[in-house]
Amino acid sequence: MKILVVEDERRLADSLGALLRQKGFAVDVVYDGEAGQQYAALGVYDLLILDVMLPKLDGFTLARQLRASHLGTPILMLTARSGLEDRITGLNAGADYYLPKPFDARELMACVNALLRRQGAQVDALTFGNTALDLSSATLVRGDAAVRLSAKEFEVMRLLMAAGRRNLSKEAILTKVWGFDSEAVENHVEVYIGFLRKKLLSIGSDVRIASIRRLGYHLEVTEDDSETATEIRSL
Repeated sequence: MKILVVEDERRLADSLGALLRQKGFAVDVVYDGEAGQQYAALGVYDLLILDVMLPKLDGFTLARQLRASHLGTPILMLTARSGLEDRITGLNAGADYYLPKPFDARELMACVNALLRRQGAQVDALTFGNTALDLSSATLVRGDAAVRLSAKEFEVMRLLMAAGRRNLSKEAILTKVWGFDSEAVENHVEVYIGFLRKKLLSIGSDVRIASIRRLGYHLEVTEDDSETATEIRSL
């Protein structure tokens, strides 16, 4: 799971980053609203933690802009402004939860875990064409045929399944799967795309990973041109 923290109080921001990393999350920290907008727009985060009083672009405006761009990532808003009108403004701007400062680290983690559970607890498998990605076992399934994926293969395939026919850039895949601080390069993405193509073929899948130069990758159904949307099966 990957979290973006946007907080201008550097000591607090760095403390939040350290706490979340200690809990096993991958975390990026930025200190103003414009940087937060640029990072969040990559679409690689599972949760955004935004302060309200940010330089360059305040948290309310940032949340509105992200929602206007159809970014559905959960937003936890942090602020010293705890009045009712401020809470209403934050929720109306697109925040999923509004946590007033000061807060206890245990309360913060309870909010983080609740928002992440809400985002993914009901998802059991992602399906495209005649193929499903079982999220609990990291297995690609087509009828009675199945193949297990490595950790990196699973993460790449999960992104592609979730995006469906929408293009995912190599940069977005690289950032989401390997992280901002990784020394991995775009060739790593190409290698794992190759692995996944072979595994899809091995189970007789009708799903093809298509590539478009400079735009990235998306999924297509090879033998059926009918409209096929990414489906989510619920528990």
